[in-house]
Amino acid sequence: MEFALFCTIVDILLLLLALCSPCKFIQSPMDFRPLSFLQSTNTSSLDFGRIKFNSPAAVLRPQSPKEISLLLSFLSASSYSKVTVAARGAGHSINGQAQALDGIVIETDSLPSNISIHKGTEFSPSYADVSGGALWIELLEEGLKFGLAPRSWTDYLYLSIGGTLSNGGISGQTFKYGPQISNVLQLDVVTGKGDQVTCSPTENSELFYAVLGGLGQFGIITRARILLQDAPHKVKWVRAFYDDFNTFIEDQELLVAMPNVVDYVEGFMLLNEQSLHSSSLAFPSHLEFNREFYSKSSYNVYFCIEFAIHDYQAKSTNVKQVVTEISMKMSYLPSHFYSVEVSYFDFLNRVRGEEVHLRSRGLWEVPHPWLNMFVPKSGIKDFKDLLLDNISPSDFEGLVLMYPILRDKWGTNSSAVLPDAGEAGEEVVYTVGVLRSANPATCSAQCLNDILLCHRRVAQAASSPRIGAKQYLPHHLSQSHWQHHFGRRWDQFMARKAQFDPRHILGQGIILPGIKAPRP
Repeated sequence: MEFALFCTIVDILLLLLALCSPCKFIQSPMDFRPLSFLQSTNTSSLDFGRIKFNSPAAVLRPQSPKEISLLLSFLSASSYSKVTVAARGAGHSINGQAQALDGIVIETDSLPSNISIHKGTEFSPSYADVSGGALWIELLEEGLKFGLAPRSWTDYLYLSIGGTLSNGGISGQTFKYGPQISNVLQLDVVTGKGDQVTCSPTENSELFYAVLGGLGQFGIITRARILLQDAPHKVKWVRAFYDDFNTFIEDQELLVAMPNVVDYVEGFMLLNEQSLHSSSLAFPSHLEFNREFYSKSSYNVYFCIEFAIHDYQAKSTNVKQVVTEISMKMSYLPSHFYSVEVSYFDFLNRVRGEEVHLRSRGLWEVPHPWLNMFVPKSGIKDFKDLLLDNISPSDFEGLVLMYPILRDKWGTNSSAVLPDAGEAGEEVVYTVGVLRSANPATCSAQCLNDILLCHRRVAQAASSPRIGAKQYLPHHLSQSHWQHHFGRRWDQFMARKAQFDPRHILGQGIILPGIKAPRP
């Protein structure tokens, strides 16, 4: 055993020499037993954003958390190594957050999924133990076999468990159950020092909260215990249209104030015919919305609210009647209220149909210069005006999401950042997603760069005290911008970094490129 450990140490030291050398020795797969490295893979320098393409020096496809621990332990213990590491799940990041230029990418999808469902009792909740590299769609499919499902979701389900928990994980259920990071009971994490740690709100809690929403800065999630609930049989899925922004906002806030009956709320802006078409692909009913987007030398912007009610097929509940009663309280455009009944699985997996459609047209694997922000309620009208002042509705390709979440569903201990509540203690925060596509056939490299600069201007202006927004899935170019992002929580972030990843091995594609690791 001691000889095997000695051989492993020698092998990894050779790896470090190869990685740190100005000469690129890694030309083919390397077998540093028990770790096997690849020079690269088809995905290691690629993500959904298709904006950055940073190639690593090596790729690890681990078969167990122990292999991740072994690698990070030696990197952390080396006084000479400047190698950085990034974990890559499904690769749905936008700005190269899961890439490691000349470093090592750990592709966690190679870890066994190992989904285990535990049915709760009168005294304990139902939950699932699942690998950090597994996808949410896999957890949904396995949970439904037991009549169970997670409470909180993302719109797109082909994302890794560890990936979304490292950011937040939001969708239309967030107002009711909080983000996905608020629905975790326990984690297994490999820290930046290589320690394998089981953590929860009561055990190693500082690491637990640091990792949730921690942008991959403190550790790699290898297992998560996710809270489950009974899954409904059907979903009543409703859409209502608006031509007035204030009414659109008021009706969304009306809906999120009814968590006992409403299970999902999202809204979006309709900037042109293409936006209307994109937003309608998933909805399995014909929408007869034929308003003019352009008239008298000006553009008309419309809005849509989407909400859903779970149907457990209980005799005591008439879901159709519930929808009727809710609709009577809303102020949508007359004759533009649509509803349809679908299976729970089809509702949650609704974006898959959009993906299939876009793939068929060659428009899925294109650059996605997205901008995601959390905007205080008091600043949402100003943000809408700011956005419309900086984009052209006529050539906008994509969708603008805009829906409310509630601050008290997030907790205060995780690393995720929301806008300050302000003196008024605002409870409502808006999620805004400017989800643009840049089709290379119509948008050149200069066009893409112009979009990125536009989004940077919007983000910078929105982050000013007048609006007070914060980026979700943040991307900043300097340490001062990151300090502003974290605000008064910057010191906590740095303390956690020093505790769990003191050599700054993890997450270099996201944050703090100018900070040097402290001397050992």
